[in-house]
Amino acid sequence: MYKKILVPVDGSEFSECSLDHVKNIAIGCKVPEIVLLMVIEPFHPTAGISEDWRKKLEQDAQTEAEDYLAKLSDRLELKNEGIKIKTEIVHGRPAGNILKYASENNIDLIIMSTHGMSGVSHWIFGSVTERVLHHSPVPVLIASPASCRVHKTHE
Repeated sequence: MYKKILVPVDGSEFSECSLDHVKNIAIGCKVPEIVLLMVIEPFHPTAGISEDWRKKLEQDAQTEAEDYLAKLSDRLELKNEGIKIKTEIVHGRPAGNILKYASENNIDLIIMSTHGMSGVSHWIFGSVTERVLHHSPVPVLIASPASCRVHKTHE
């Protein structure tokens, strides 16, 4: 049924809550490919920061994202299952880039976590997960932080 699953992550522990679900679905459905996607938001110029410094910050963010995705890929341990794990880094706004990637790369399912914000925090910061859910061209499975905490307490 699923041939390619997109897994957006942002470096937070909350975004990793979906990984157990990804692994179980990938193995159970014999999914041939998983894409771990990280979106790096651009650094906005501020007073006192030179162009060279901004470029260094962006390069550091790129290197950190590459290292992080490599660790997540290893952590999923799916090579013995014949499942390819691809890592991708894109730059820009998270929700829009997740949706664009899904549309342009034959994604069959998006599995992601939510940070669980509500009330004023949710209103101020919005929700990448909510935007993806409402505008996705493919099914979206969402892991909540509560399910992650419950799962970890049973290990």
